[in-house]
Amino acid sequence: MMNRLECLKILAQHVTDEIVAPTYSCATDWMAVNDRPLNYYGFGAMGLASSHALGLALARPEKRVIVLDGDGSLLMNLGTLVTIGAVQPKNFVHFVGHNGSYEANGGALLPNQDLDFAAFARTAGYKSAHTFTDIDDFAAKVGDVIKAEGPVFGNLVIEQGPLSNRDYSEIHSAKRRQVFREALDSGA
Repeated sequence: MMNRLECLKILAQHVTDEIVAPTYSCATDWMAVNDRPLNYYGFGAMGLASSHALGLALARPEKRVIVLDGDGSLLMNLGTLVTIGAVQPKNFVHFVGHNGSYEANGGALLPNQDLDFAAFARTAGYKSAHTFTDIDDFAAKVGDVIKAEGPVFGNLVIEQGPLSNRDYSEIHSAKRRQVFREALDSGA
């Protein structure tokens, strides 16, 4: 089992000019690891990270879009996998932190701990889907995964993170949204 923060630090080494759309626990951890203008942070819309990222990918087909989702969040909107599979955005990369819990909502366990999210993605029509359980394997392959023609899916089997209160107010600040809009408008 991997640690989400370690996975994000490795991913950050490969992110250049992509739009990154993290949600909930991934959002606060990504902000600590790689806060940048082209991050589209999500909180308060559980289940919609992949839908928001799909909209960004369709609106900006010249930009690669990486969504950092949670397993509980994805379960709230599994239908998004089918939509993504049908639309086939070539610039779409979808990572799910699979820790078996609704971590951001207090750590309640998912109803089924043995879900195969990569199989869901393959069945829904993603071009490729991977499951990572080992940090060294993830580190060796993540660069190729994020460059592959999408839609691409990565199931990151991670340990549950901290359940402490997180401050999400900075994620939704008007200034942060303005900086994101300006980065998109500039063609960054």
